[in-house]
Amino acid sequence: MEITSATQTTSPVKQASANNKISSDFDTFLKMLTAQIQNQDPLNPIDSADYAVQLATFSSVEQQTLTNQKLDALAGLMNVQGMAQLAPWVGQEARSAAPVFMNGTPISLSPTPAAGADRAVLVVKDATGNTVARQDIPPQPTPYTWTGNSITGSALPSGIYSLSLESYSGEVQLSTNSVESYARIQEVQTGPTGPRLILAGGVALAADQITALRSGD
Repeated sequence: MEITSATQTTSPVKQASANNKISSDFDTFLKMLTAQIQNQDPLNPIDSADYAVQLATFSSVEQQTLTNQKLDALAGLMNVQGMAQLAPWVGQEARSAAPVFMNGTPISLSPTPAAGADRAVLVVKDATGNTVARQDIPPQPTPYTWTGNSITGSALPSGIYSLSLESYSGEVQLSTNSVESYARIQEVQTGPTGPRLILAGGVALAADQITALRSGD
């Protein structure tokens, strides 16, 4: 079982660097304010209320910066917690409409033909979007095992393929929809949008894209 983190929570070094930057900016602000006071026109001095406004503005920016840092740290912590919750899924088989990795091992599909269909065609496209197989399958919502054959009947090369199902009634096409399949979960990663599950072949998807889980034994 492997859990990989693509993003980490805020490290002490980064936090210290951010704090030093704020301190440096504040020192710069004070120097500029002092220079402003020293070089003001004695006959037309700057109103003290203007100084108060400048100080309040800088304080507001400083507080917002600190708030953003705390939110970043909280988001990183939530990602780690999300990975921990998903860790037990590693090794199980997940059903989703994600692309599949075909390496010669048959893949269990869960097709859902349209109601009233008397014919269903499994359409297979490669990573470049080219159709590499069209195969009639039973027009019922029952599990189907795809063996990975091309249009010519030869075995497809190892790779990532997307699957869709065309439903027909006679010669009339009723619908085209994605096909769900089962694949083993190999690891959990964190990403910019939260934890991701990595399936066989490197296929990545979010946890909410999974519609069922089953034992991988």
